[in-house]
Amino acid sequence: MSRTIEAIKHHMGPGELTPARNAHKRPAETSSRFSIGGNLPVHRLGYGAMQLTGPGVWGEPTDRTQAIAVLRRAVGLGIDLIDTADSYGPHVSEELIREALHPYPKGLVIATKAGLARTGPGRWIPLGRPEYLRQACEMSLRRLGMERIDLFQLHRIDPKVPAEDQFGVLKDLQKEGKIRHVGLSEVNVAEIESARRIVNIATVQNQYNLAYRNYEDVLDYCTRENIGFIPWFPLATGDLAKPHGVLTKIARQLGAHPAQVALAWLLKKSPVMLPIPGTSKVKHLEENVASALLHLDDSIMEELANA
Repeated sequence: MSRTIEAIKHHMGPGELTPARNAHKRPAETSSRFSIGGNLPVHRLGYGAMQLTGPGVWGEPTDRTQAIAVLRRAVGLGIDLIDTADSYGPHVSEELIREALHPYPKGLVIATKAGLARTGPGRWIPLGRPEYLRQACEMSLRRLGMERIDLFQLHRIDPKVPAEDQFGVLKDLQKEGKIRHVGLSEVNVAEIESARRIVNIATVQNQYNLAYRNYEDVLDYCTRENIGFIPWFPLATGDLAKPHGVLTKIARQLGAHPAQVALAWLLKKSPVMLPIPGTSKVKHLEENVASALLHLDDSIMEELANA
């Protein structure tokens, strides 16, 4: 058992851990807050619900009871941002969230996405026709049991449909009160700026982690503009987590798991960073959330940046 997990269970921990009231019970609340769109505060360490579905992000989970338990435990650990998509399953992830958590506790933000059609396990097809995105929004509202979606994200920009048409329907849905804030996924700076000429963009969700930093310019832009940056696949660490890798070495020094250090690195990297590590196991969830208690000093941050 790592010392970060021990700190949750015993309310005490080593010097590397950040003390906080109720940290042993609700560690996600130590990850500080970010206001999505300037008026929707969430703790920065969230949960991604993609892995609750079957293999290939397709179909029902192998253990539905465990999936429900994970969602309920996430909220119990202080997580108030859960990210999903209509394509996860498809539809299965949204349905599980409603079954586990509805009626939703006050302050819980459910973010979902639309714009990828599914034809089978592991297959994803961009589909951004305005009428399809509108229908997807209506169906997500119904599946989640909501009158308004707090954060509705365009899962991919469909290259076969004019981008302004895709951004425009999101603006229309926002005006109609069906969505509160708009987000984008897998976009570059030019695409974000193009979208912002039509509709306010509150978040960007791009692949980003210790081993994959191709969107450094997007993160810098989001940090300057106070746009939430949601790194998907946040736990990918590549060779850094090998037995003699720098991440493993630092984790040993801190009495933590490499994945916990990777998440702590993300949290310290930028004040707009909103990691959403996903898992289908309660134990793994608890380990991930404990990363909010981990403090990385500047020397560790530099060592990881240069790795």
